[in-house]
Amino acid sequence: MKMISKISKIVLALTLVGSSSVFAQSLADAKKAIDAEQFQKAKSMLKNLTVTQANKDENFFYLGWVYILQEYPDSAKAVFQKGIAVNPKSALNYAGLGAAAFVDKDKATATTNFNQAVSLAGKDSKPYLYVGEAYLLNDVDGKVPAADANAAIAVLTKGKTVNPKDAEILVALGDALRTQSKNTEALGNYQAALDIDPKLAHAKVATGVIWKYANNFESSETEFKAALAIDPNYGPAYREWAETDVRWAFADPKMASAKIKEATDQYKKYLSLTDLSIESRMRYADFLLLSGDFKTLQTEAAALAGAANGNLKVYRYLAYAAYENKDYPAALTAMNTWITKADPKRIIPRDYVYLGRIQIESKQDSLGIGSLRKAIELDTTNVAVYSEIGKALYGQGKYMEAANAYNIYTQKSSKATLNDYLSKGLSYYKAFTDQYYSKATPKPIPDTTLLVKADSAFAHIQQKASAPVPIVALYQARANDFKEPDRNTSKGLAKPFYEQYIQLQTAKGVKDTDKAFMAEAYAYLGVYYEYKEKDDAKALENYSKAREFDPTNKTAAAYFSRKGGAVKGK
Repeated sequence: MKMISKISKIVLALTLVGSSSVFAQSLADAKKAIDAEQFQKAKSMLKNLTVTQANKDENFFYLGWVYILQEYPDSAKAVFQKGIAVNPKSALNYAGLGAAAFVDKDKATATTNFNQAVSLAGKDSKPYLYVGEAYLLNDVDGKVPAADANAAIAVLTKGKTVNPKDAEILVALGDALRTQSKNTEALGNYQAALDIDPKLAHAKVATGVIWKYANNFESSETEFKAALAIDPNYGPAYREWAETDVRWAFADPKMASAKIKEATDQYKKYLSLTDLSIESRMRYADFLLLSGDFKTLQTEAAALAGAANGNLKVYRYLAYAAYENKDYPAALTAMNTWITKADPKRIIPRDYVYLGRIQIESKQDSLGIGSLRKAIELDTTNVAVYSEIGKALYGQGKYMEAANAYNIYTQKSSKATLNDYLSKGLSYYKAFTDQYYSKATPKPIPDTTLLVKADSAFAHIQQKASAPVPIVALYQARANDFKEPDRNTSKGLAKPFYEQYIQLQTAKGVKDTDKAFMAEAYAYLGVYYEYKEKDDAKALENYSKAREFDPTNKTAAAYFSRKGGAVKGK
């Protein structure tokens, strides 16, 4: 489904103009701007505060926190260190240093700084808040690794004990619980936060997000509207509303057109309420990626890549979009730029998935398979990649490796389809035939257990499919035929499957492309009746049908050649 093409006009219709208003210079206003995702505005205010109130360490912390949210951990670290220089016992800035290390995947340093922040916090709950928030920075599509989420829950719970009336702590605790699908507990914390501060728009939006992931879209909208009733200019409410509309469109095709239009409108409002910085446009790119509007994403990413103060991350978007648009040369160039120039700590498993896909489409199959394997090394839970590896290996004729990849996928994924089982069965079957027909010296002994595994995969399909599948019955017949030592000692293992194939294909209708397979099935039955049953009439009947379907069938031709005039005219 083509998603939100109308959104392509949003950024073009909005220009990057500076605000002529004079920013308020209080820390409270700067924090409000951060919460509203007006990061350039907040950064400008905080830079000023670090000069005019240079003795206040919290000014440095919040400036550093903006850099963290904008994914500039090195800049954040430098600012936090300045805050500690102002106040060596600044718990907030130690929390910030921990966050910078955590983003850089230096968990040992992060833990040291988090512990220092907590030890210096005293009765101040804010250091607990930002340590907890830091643990949630690795959010991907609303999920956080369980270990990080649990660490966040633990420290935020301690912060709640320090100050039960800190509404921000309660919201953050709700966010941490939400990432682990502990929605009832999360909702309880959001409501507790609202009981303390009824004008906390963030808590209303967070509640709406819970309903979004539960696909209760009407309730989500109610919460977003409630947030905007509190603050009509609260941009994050429009952003989450837009993303909810996109999810709604995917979930309910009947609502797709209306919800796509709404998503466009909501995101346009969100952008108008931010400062239209590079970071805001990067969020727009995130939205386009979420919605699947890859055409617009490629255009916007290309524009961002040309910006003087651009973020390297834009090459990730450009690579993803170009791949989805089948522009493989552009995708390969962009992904190589991202992989080689970005800090290695910023590379995520999905980058290697896309790199592998791009390389395979660029006829660099071996490199592509290696990249897909790298993705699994980085995220062992992403078992879907095994299916892609299997497909690539199968295309290279590496059937045994392909079979192993498909086997892992079908065992570990609840989303494996019957087509995946077919690919698995075919891979095992062809791995066996490679051995059987090998001309290597010494000739390998064919591993008949591969036939058993192939047959098991085929049987699974026939059991689970709404109706037996003719081609699967054919491959079951072939696999069982290979189990026979020779025709003279045949047990007829393939017979029921070839008969099933004939029945199913006849009922479905025999096309020209099926005739050779029909001849194969009848020729087998001819051999069975000739050698096993010694039934000349049945043998002749089946060989004749094989010849009717395919006059070039070698088994049938050999039979008539052997019999000569005895079956002439039959």
